[in-house]
Amino acid sequence: MLSLTPATQIFLVSGATDMRKSFNGLAAIVQEVLKRDVFSGHLFVFANRERNRLKILFWDRSGLWVCAKRLEKGTFAWPQGDEASVGMSSAELALILGGIDLKDTRKRRWYERAPSGQVAG
Repeated sequence: MLSLTPATQIFLVSGATDMRKSFNGLAAIVQEVLKRDVFSGHLFVFANRERNRLKILFWDRSGLWVCAKRLEKGTFAWPQGDEASVGMSSAELALILGGIDLKDTRKRRWYERAPSGQVAG
């Protein structure tokens, strides 16, 4: 079951990923390129060059999940940048999955309490 807690972080992997990769190939990108722990319980989101397919890799404490989505028409608005990954909230991921381009939106000032054990910045 895919469940997101306030402590779950989401990382969109910049650039294009070969969608033929599955568990081991995607986990290797997380560990070797992003320098992150694939067993952290965080979500890692990958897209192909055309931005019409994506995969999500995450660990649920008993095994790895790979979830995939293919758009029949259109593309996902994918953040571009020099970083290997872009961190985002579950709300931002939901917008991207729903076809919203985040660069054309703005976040209003909003109070959010930091997850337990973290200091608000």
